[in-house]
Amino acid sequence: YEIRPRDYTAPGNMLAELAQLNRIRRQNPALQTHLGVEFFQCYNDNILYFGKRTADRSNYVLVAVSLDPHNVQEAHFELPLWELGLDDNASTNGEDLMTGHRWTWHGKTQFMRIDPGYQPFGIWRLTRVEV
Repeated sequence: YEIRPRDYTAPGNMLAELAQLNRIRRQNPALQTHLGVEFFQCYNDNILYFGKRTADRSNYVLVAVSLDPHNVQEAHFELPLWELGLDDNASTNGEDLMTGHRWTWHGKTQFMRIDPGYQPFGIWRLTRVEV
């Protein structure tokens, strides 16, 4: 074992990313328990795609992780609309929990692109569209 000084500002340092992941965990009750995890359909074997939710489904988080650290991975995937009592053509709100970007998803089948040079995973909050 060797104690070495670290440059926490060096390229590749993950401190800011880890701090953001901890904030996301604190802000989402679904991520504060081991219960409620379910794996969903993703049409690329190099992407692990799952969701975590609270029992009342008031907090629903989707996670996609690339298993390939070297190449961009793309895939169609299914939003678990049935979990929210919605039909396959319903609209839902999505929010990227790492960047804060928000959008509306239309329908069950969606598309993702994961670039390990940018971020090797995606964490999204899924909510119903309020009418």
